[in-house]
Amino acid sequence: MKFVDQVSIQVKAGDGGNGAVAFRREKFIERGGPSGGDGGNGGSVVFEADTGLTTLLEHRYQQHHRARNGQHGMGSDMNGASAEDLVLRVPVGTLIRDQDSGELLADLAEPGARAVVVRGGRGGLGNMNFATSTRQTPRFAQDGKPGEERRLLLELKLLADVGLLGFPNAGKSTLITRVSRARPRIADYPFTTLVPNLGVVPYKDGTSFVMADIPGIIEGAAEGAGLGHQFLRHVERCRLLVHLVDLSSPGEDRAPLRDLDVLDHELGRYSPELAKKPQIVAANKIDLPDARDRLPGFVEAMAARDVPVFPISAATGEGVGPLLDAVAQVLSGGAFPTLGRAERPRRRPKPGVPSSAASAISSPAVAADTSSPTATSASSAPRAPARRRKTGAARAGSPDGPGPKNGRRPGKKSTGLPVASRSSAPRRGASTSRGGARKESARPPRRPGRKGTR
Repeated sequence: MKFVDQVSIQVKAGDGGNGAVAFRREKFIERGGPSGGDGGNGGSVVFEADTGLTTLLEHRYQQHHRARNGQHGMGSDMNGASAEDLVLRVPVGTLIRDQDSGELLADLAEPGARAVVVRGGRGGLGNMNFATSTRQTPRFAQDGKPGEERRLLLELKLLADVGLLGFPNAGKSTLITRVSRARPRIADYPFTTLVPNLGVVPYKDGTSFVMADIPGIIEGAAEGAGLGHQFLRHVERCRLLVHLVDLSSPGEDRAPLRDLDVLDHELGRYSPELAKKPQIVAANKIDLPDARDRLPGFVEAMAARDVPVFPISAATGEGVGPLLDAVAQVLSGGAFPTLGRAERPRRRPKPGVPSSAASAISSPAVAADTSSPTATSASSAPRAPARRRKTGAARAGSPDGPGPKNGRRPGKKSTGLPVASRSSAPRRGASTSRGGARKESARPPRRPGRKGTR
């Protein structure tokens, strides 16, 4: 799909409907009076930010948009219907300006954001609204108001967190391919990238950020050299800029330090505010022998300016991890990376876990330290004895003798009677005397009750 980031369109809101001039004429009703209804309101033109769109190509071929007019009023006190609004979908990050005055009408930087740029006309009043005690038969009505009309300039600025800047063939497309799922065109000739490309970079701990690959910038871009600097509008919303320097560029006019100075100069000519944004310098193509030989001199020259350098190789992935750590550190609100190693951004506390608990979890040394007085007192505190259910072995044991051995459950206790007379053992409720004589239980016999009674 062709990438279009700037179009000019004409929009016209709907006109309001005219009021009606009518009188009530029915049989057996004298002097029915005026009954003309009001006209309906015209439709407005509304712009809505849609996340499913990435270009203004639709508005390039359809440049005239007009909303419907309101319906005219009718007799029998019936008002005209109002027209529906005309909704135009545009990508997120679209700026809407008045082309004649240059006034900024709306900035649709959030998904689902809506803005009314031209409003529809108001419907006119019917003659029933002008009836008075002295003017009972008004023979006039009010016309509807015309809708607004404007010539608009739509300008798309991509929403990205990080912008990649550099000369042609510096390795910007290779880098965004390495760290994201974006697949821009890559070739061995200048200006391979003709349109900006966006890629979502997944980072540690489930976080991510959006990176934009901008076409190459050369010296004299402000005068139209190369592709010009028209694509720099897409990095105006970025919070961080990454300057990709090609260490393998041959020639005196393409020295790495000079390339960086040219980029800073072109940024300042396009927008002074853009040149003040935070910037990180990355030296690319260190996998090549010539580039690795130029790296110490470039790092030393940048150290004199107090600017850290991140040597990387977008082709092999060498050094890309520390670069992403530095980018994430700046985006998370941390300190700007210095000449030392970039710090890893702090982890976000889990939802629902207090800060003290989170710090205890993240510090295993504190959790494992039992030598402290608090830990000692907590560990030496007496515990309440737990109630255990007696097992068969415990129930079988008696104070007269030890329990069974090997943890086995004892067998059925012998009654002391011969095998033949075991069936005559006393039942529950009866007892046996010491001499073996059987004694009847003192429990009275049960009375047989009648059937059906208690």
